[in-house]
Amino acid sequence: MDQIDRKILNALQKNARISLKTLSEQCFISSPAIAARINRLEKQGIIADYQTTVNYEKLSYHVKAFIRLQLDPTQKKEFYPYVSSIPNVLECNCVTGDYSELLEVVFESTAALDSFVNGLQTYGKTSTQIVFTTSVARRGLDFEDAED
Repeated sequence: MDQIDRKILNALQKNARISLKTLSEQCFISSPAIAARINRLEKQGIIADYQTTVNYEKLSYHVKAFIRLQLDPTQKKEFYPYVSSIPNVLECNCVTGDYSELLEVVFESTAALDSFVNGLQTYGKTSTQIVFTTSVARRGLDFEDAED
């Protein structure tokens, strides 16, 4: 991966809808060359997918929280399909430490969050942190300083 690939990744992370023409102008190579590089980055799995960032608060999801769960490893086979089926779960990660799962969720109210956590407790002990504000929103990694 060279400096042009890093520029492309940086630009796509900021705006996945950026035009090939604009990328071409920023990278000083032709639009077909940009398209070929993007295609290669996709085939290599470096670009995994393209997503839209949604402002959940504007859609009345006012409660964002992180939930830690102590999950017995024998329950993973049952737990993962369950948690995958809940649309309010934005992300679920298997982590180290006292709690084995870390979930990021959004709900319309604390009552809805409470109901979800009560159901989650059938799998193990939980610890919930409600987000007041987000000082650094989800963003991509800046590859400008990365080595070739």
